[in-house]
Amino acid sequence: MPPAAAEPLTPERILETTEEVLRRFGPAKATVVDVARALGVSHGSVYRHFPSKAALREAVTERWLTKSVVVLEEIASAPGGTAPSKLESWLEALFEAKRRKAGADPELFATYTVLLAENSGVVDQHLSELIDQLARIIAGGVAAGSLAAPDVPAAARAVFDATGRFHDPQYAADWLSPTIVTEFEAVTALVIRGLRA
Repeated sequence: MPPAAAEPLTPERILETTEEVLRRFGPAKATVVDVARALGVSHGSVYRHFPSKAALREAVTERWLTKSVVVLEEIASAPGGTAPSKLESWLEALFEAKRRKAGADPELFATYTVLLAENSGVVDQHLSELIDQLARIIAGGVAAGSLAAPDVPAAARAVFDATGRFHDPQYAADWLSPTIVTEFEAVTALVIRGLRA
């Protein structure tokens, strides 16, 4: 196998390696030099793609958040199905994605929690995308007569806020509870029942 430096240096490759470096060293100790060393290139080569450590960390955070948005977008934009069932599927997919990330790689999840706090603009954009997806699902239900919401954007934000315990990283410790799925199902059922026409 050729050395790492023989492969083309792309932003995606840098981001993948940065994720590994963050996993290994944590957000407080990981440096651009560590990333460059892992790639087998100079730190100047990394800076040609990302002008600063902050820009690199922001891009890693955005990449991580985008992965969940893509799956949720598939649910939100899927043709057919009722809005209540779409809403339930969307909330379940969000919860499962967060639980899986927190449970499968707790060190990396903790690292991303730190990065999320650093990158409020990226996080705000991510939250806007998620709430927009919810709004489209609810608007579809209003149009079909299965949901009632006089103010769709406000309803979408309320659904997101009401289910925060199941997707906000600050509640990650709760996701290990043996009753968390039952609690999630109860809250989801209540939210959807409140929106039914």
